[in-house]
Amino acid sequence: MDASFSITADPARDLIVMRLSGFFTPADLARLVAERQRVYATLHCGPNQHRTLSDTSRISIQSQDMVARFGAMLADPAYRSRRLALITASSLARMQLQRAVGKRDARVFTDEREAMTWLFADEASAAA
Repeated sequence: MDASFSITADPARDLIVMRLSGFFTPADLARLVAERQRVYATLHCGPNQHRTLSDTSRISIQSQDMVARFGAMLADPAYRSRRLALITASSLARMQLQRAVGKRDARVFTDEREAMTWLFADEASAAA
């Protein structure tokens, strides 16, 4: 399955939503990185103050090289989010995501509603 993706911003909520599917090549990832740069420029919050929801539930299992490249993309400090929630459907994909994410404040979910609740939990507890 060929790679496809969408990246949208919700500047009012300081939220980025990424949806990825298929099998990525280095060229696909380069297109994703370019689109990420364009979309992130529409945010109004300060650097690294946004939240990111990344839905990878339709992504194929990636090669080890691509897992490493995704890891490098996620490690870029210019785009590092305050919180990162990843959605996946399989346990193997979950393991690949955890390897790509490393030791940052991120969680892997199977349900988008739970992921969104976690993304904004710090805001909800501050309001209480």
